[in-house]
Amino acid sequence: MGRLWRNIRDFDRRRASFPGEHLIVGAVGASLLRSARGRSGIARALATLAGSALLARAASGRDGLARLARRR
Repeated sequence: MGRLWRNIRDFDRRRASFPGEHLIVGAVGASLLRSARGRSGIARALATLAGSALLARAASGRDGLARLARRR
């Protein structure tokens, strides 16, 4: 499992990104968090987990907000 995860991360680092990628990922994450309110039980937990992970990716990913902040 660790090898698969490493391969996925390496692929993500090598691939070309597209403009606005972090904005799209952040919007999808926020949408999942918002939709979690109307769910119950395991569905709420999964939507919250996925939404939080996507927001974290948008904020700290390769082309995310953290990179934009370092430029300033």
